Amino acid sequence: MTHAGLHDIHESTGAFERWMASRITVVASDLRRKHERMREGPFVFLRGTFYRWAEQFPAVCARIADAPRIAAVGDLHVENFGTWRDREGRLIWGINDLDEAAVLPYTNDLVRLATSAALASRDRHLDLRPADVCAAILDGYSTAIDRGGEPVVLAERRRWLRRVAQSELRDPKLFWDAMLQLPHARAVPRSALRALRAACTGDWASFTVRKRVAGVGSLGRMRFVALGQAAGGHVAREAKAFLPSAAARRPTTKRPVAVDIAARAVRAVDPFWTIGDGWIVRRLAPDCTRIEMSDLPVDRDERRLLRGMGWETANLHLATASARRAVVRHLNSLGSRWLERAAERMVAATIEDWKDWKTSRTR
Repeated sequence: MTHAGLHDIHESTGAFERWMASRITVVASDLRRKHERMREGPFVFLRGTFYRWAEQFPAVCARIADAPRIAAVGDLHVENFGTWRDREGRLIWGINDLDEAAVLPYTNDLVRLATSAALASRDRHLDLRPADVCAAILDGYSTAIDRGGEPVVLAERRRWLRRVAQSELRDPKLFWDAMLQLPHARAVPRSALRALRAACTGDWASFTVRKRVAGVGSLGRMRFVALGQAAGGHVAREAKAFLPSAAARRPTTKRPVAVDIAARAVRAVDPFWTIGDGWIVRRLAPDCTRIEMSDLPVDRDERRLLRGMGWETANLHLATASARRAVVRHLNSLGSRWLERAAERMVAATIEDWKDWKTSRTR
């Protein structure tokens, strides 16, 4: 049942997409693809509907939504983790999508991460009970908050996580073959070309600009890839249209929250990630991509993985250093099963919305 005062999923989606169209140029074909993908299952539906989560979380989880507010990821889920190379060339693992970053209760990210893991378990991507999922996330989060966090560097330590990050699908030949199959883009905005050209190394004349369709939540935004050669190998940079978070559709400052998180969080910075002139720019490479649940090896320690996700969530929350003590006090005041119960309520709300979306949009 839709909570009192909330629109249904169709009204919510329409309102969000009208707002999006008022801010950026919308790619209609990609938006139709998103609508179809949202029918696949509750896990994919969750990924594609952060705007709905931003409305429902305060209503469904009112007690814990009244928590210390920090610079939060917003759209956190188990497929919002990946790898990149830092300035030292080291392989780093962590949260690699800050598109929906906003000032929110710190509980938002923890509940959304736990909800996504529960839905992934429902689809058999994970094999853990909700209680184990929540215990692992909270263990990693609270430990990192207490210790002041630490970047997750996949070098001498964390061999288990390095195995997760280096699957066959990230093989360089497979990756670049897929990049070379991307269609050439037409009518690329000048601002996107400027952003891509500034991010590329080597001779710009060797680059071509391609169109890329990826993700779920960001479908509908323009997304371009500059693909070329530099120093004897392939180079790729992506520019994706920037949109303020669906949780803060009227930003109070011009500086995106994502920029503050990237600059102040406890993490090894991705030197190629930038936001400017209406575009989010990043490096694309076999070792600089998101890790999907289907990429995970069969032999893996899922509790350890979710604990790492909780830890990395704390790394980013520590960007709001002034709120650390308040977060610890609030976290300690909650009952032992608060995360499990909140995730259970959000799972139910998400599945209800998905069923409504699916049954009313059948072909």
